[in-house]
Amino acid sequence: MPPSAVRTLQDLLYWQYAKIISGSAGIGKRQYAFIMDRFVRLRKGEIAWDSIREYVKEREDPHECIYCGLVTTNLTLEHLFPRALHGPQDEKNAVWACTSCNASKGSRRLYEYWTAGHGLREAKYGVPRIAEGKYLKLLHDVLGRSRLLDVDEAGLRSRFCPECELAAVCKEEGSMGQLSPLCLDGVATIALRAG
Repeated sequence: MPPSAVRTLQDLLYWQYAKIISGSAGIGKRQYAFIMDRFVRLRKGEIAWDSIREYVKEREDPHECIYCGLVTTNLTLEHLFPRALHGPQDEKNAVWACTSCNASKGSRRLYEYWTAGHGLREAKYGVPRIAEGKYLKLLHDVLGRSRLLDVDEAGLRSRFCPECELAAVCKEEGSMGQLSPLCLDGVATIALRAG
């Protein structure tokens, strides 16, 4: 669960983004004070949402799987938010993945996929930076266009949890009705289907 300062979906996006900045700065994704500082700066607009490239030292390599890191010539274009769930044809939604990782991800969203393979705790901290950075920017666009960035936990519980198809995963992970990266997947799914 994120800290109490994280109250809305936009806050959650910023919190996850602040962890990427922290990891890219070489301090890791679990340095609370640094992450909180970056979170507050993001919230105040002191760090621009689209400036993630400043913080991501690595660049996407078209010869390396974004998920497992194996170098291969048999990479496929993979959609972070599946096309089968109305994921957009957008560069923020596309990464290179080996056929094995692409097949294992299937039609799951990024945090859903990472939770299935590693648990929710690792989905909060262990998603590869480049994939997560692109995904967060995509979700920010999707939720912003749908005017859902200000949804808080009460709104999640009343409006979205009852119809979210990830409810079973949240229940299994003990995060039902609480802000987690799975909420980003679930609410974006509902927004894209309605859109």
